[in-house]
Amino acid sequence: MSSALHSAVSAHDPLIPGKYRPVSSHLAIAPPVSVVIPAMNEAENLPYVFKTLPDWIHEVVLVDGNSTDDTVEVARGLWPGVKVVEQRGRGKGDALITGFEACTGDIIVMVDADGSADGQEIVSYVSALVSGADFAKGSRFANGGGTSDMTPIRKLGNRVLCGLVNAKFGARYTDLCYGYNAFWRKCLDEIDLDCTGFEVETLMNIRVVKAGLKVQEIPSHEYLRIHGTSNLRAVHDGFRVLKVILQERSNRRALRRRPHTVALDSARGEAS
Repeated sequence: MSSALHSAVSAHDPLIPGKYRPVSSHLAIAPPVSVVIPAMNEAENLPYVFKTLPDWIHEVVLVDGNSTDDTVEVARGLWPGVKVVEQRGRGKGDALITGFEACTGDIIVMVDADGSADGQEIVSYVSALVSGADFAKGSRFANGGGTSDMTPIRKLGNRVLCGLVNAKFGARYTDLCYGYNAFWRKCLDEIDLDCTGFEVETLMNIRVVKAGLKVQEIPSHEYLRIHGTSNLRAVHDGFRVLKVILQERSNRRALRRRPHTVALDSARGEAS
């Protein structure tokens, strides 16, 4: 039996009644999956987001960024069991961190609330994780991916910043600033997120590499925002991403020394 099938088995296997959750006609999983959706005034877009979410999801965590429209009410009407968490701070990074803390599933999937992501792709992310990956990273520029919602300046900025991360951290990413990702919840202990803005995806991508986690890119198509306007400011947020890259680069050596230091401290403690 392959390593993938040790974690994910046929949904029609008579030996596993009740334990596994059917994902497709060829795949069933045991780990519960949580989907985190940060949202602020996205009531008009949520129907498009929720209708693509597969029904085998364990829970949906909506992080409400102090919406002034009917975001929360619409979410509860669309997904009666939705877990609504009020965001206390500001920014996408802060919202995601808040949502991650509220998750109970073993696998966490990040999905934007603007209707640009297709929830049916979640099966590809989960399949990668149960097959051995630690972090399933969505990519609009991997073979099979695409985007309908990037201006030329954003594409150029993403390409330059992605190349910088690859060169400085030894990654082989094709995309950097994309918000559709999935990972095992235990990875949060390894990456220790501590940012508040749109740079959160970049920080995650850098720290999973620095932590030595196994990353698999998942081709994904980004669609146009359906209603409203994005809070993303290309130039301003681009500089924030660059700042994160430089900061992570500057403390890379210190982080590399940390496991060795901990091991020495542990050895001293045992000897005393």
